[in-house]
Amino acid sequence: MKGNGTDKKENMLMSIGIQINEKRVIGVRDEMLYGHFIEHFHRQIYDGIYDPKNALSDEDGFRTDIIEAMKKIKVPVLRWPGGCFVSSYHWKDAVGPERKPLFDKAWRVEEPNTFGTDEYIKMCRKIGCEPYICTNAGTGTAEEMSDWVEYCNLEKEGQYAKWRIANGFETPHKVKYWSIGNENYGPWEIGAKVSDEWGRLVREAAKMMKHVDPETELSAAAIPDVNWTFHLLQTCGAYIDWISLHQYWDMVPEENNLADYEACMAFTERIDRQVDVVRGMLKALDLEKKIKIAFDEWNLRSWHHPNVHTIKQGVDKAEYIAPRDKNDDNSAYTMADAVFTACFLNAMNRNCDIVKMANFAPILNTRGCIYSHKDGIVLRSTYHVFDLFANYMGDTVVDLWVDGELPKWQVKNKWGAVTEIETLDMLATKWSTRPGLAISAVNKHRTEAQTIVLDCCAGKKVTVYMLQGKDENAYNDVDRTEVNIITKELGIGTERMEIELEPHAVHVIKIV
Repeated sequence: MKGNGTDKKENMLMSIGIQINEKRVIGVRDEMLYGHFIEHFHRQIYDGIYDPKNALSDEDGFRTDIIEAMKKIKVPVLRWPGGCFVSSYHWKDAVGPERKPLFDKAWRVEEPNTFGTDEYIKMCRKIGCEPYICTNAGTGTAEEMSDWVEYCNLEKEGQYAKWRIANGFETPHKVKYWSIGNENYGPWEIGAKVSDEWGRLVREAAKMMKHVDPETELSAAAIPDVNWTFHLLQTCGAYIDWISLHQYWDMVPEENNLADYEACMAFTERIDRQVDVVRGMLKALDLEKKIKIAFDEWNLRSWHHPNVHTIKQGVDKAEYIAPRDKNDDNSAYTMADAVFTACFLNAMNRNCDIVKMANFAPILNTRGCIYSHKDGIVLRSTYHVFDLFANYMGDTVVDLWVDGELPKWQVKNKWGAVTEIETLDMLATKWSTRPGLAISAVNKHRTEAQTIVLDCCAGKKVTVYMLQGKDENAYNDVDRTEVNIITKELGIGTERMEIELEPHAVHVIKIV
């Protein structure tokens, strides 16, 4: 498992001792930590997963190759329909035989409404995931939100359950997870609110939604800001079950100037800062046992959509719609994205006592881990990270520590400042249903391999699953596959077994 870095200093490598205590459990990971998100933006829904005219689509109009790719990474929960889209979306226009097109004021395109609630539920059932509906808290009302719960969850009471039945769905959809709003704290959001407005709307919406179905679990949009979130918790803590957090680190909405590999690694420092801040607020109000964190929209890079979330709007569609195609340049999704994604998932696993859901945004096209074209799909580097974590990591996080200190690496962040980061990011897990360990070992260094020493391998079979490209800028596209998972059987382990971690790579070490 040798790296390909041209300036790798093999003679200078030091062995790093790793200790693991299987008996000290940090927490049990909820499967929803590896969740995803899809929005009515560009080619995510239409000309994406929902494409009735495509030869690869099934009788319901869904791309079977995309569905199968989602099933392979065991998508546990899928958030929909937004995102910024939802803040002017009225769900009643998109159910039943008579669909009403609307002008989507968030993204400034016509929304045909041929894909609505019932199509979304069908899609989730095909994937085998839980639905998670985000409601309109921008131009919408508490009553409209609760009507949506009636449509989805009531058996036959009231006009909306009867409407669902008339539309061909006798059995309730039973949507358990609902989000009240999306980023309503932000001036870019349609129907943005101030703190007092937000607390009152969330409280009244939650009351009505719980009156319809007491078994629903409700989240509310929040940020790591004391004035906003502390007030929300004081006002609505008794009514909500989740706090919703969002973050993109490499912000490129107006200019598509993507951070390079080293700058992306700089973003991995304090990757879970939002969790720390919100955890502190929950503890201060004695709510940490009642309210969980849903990091329900995240990605390394923000979506590129210039001239729509600004005061001055683009006039020509070439100014504000055509640039969105830049999100689908597959060469942009390199090992930087994969390594960052693995570091984020490691961090959320370490916080699995309070972070119970996370949703990569989005799953398809734009910045998604899957890219679709009319003849097939491309699995971007980030897809394989979810494959590693969903299929090879355990569900129980255990204590891991390092003998001494981890090696450091000086990198330049996106703004040119030099910062020092730890080279390795590691996480140890075991399975609740069978013996064995699975260790996520991420080597962030661009060119240098690192050697770790494990004391837990003696007499056990050791297998390494590695995700790496030929260099840090490797990517997959329609006509190229440079990033994939490589399996290496290391045989029966020894005491103080040395394992080399390749540069710019994600490894899962399985010990059984």
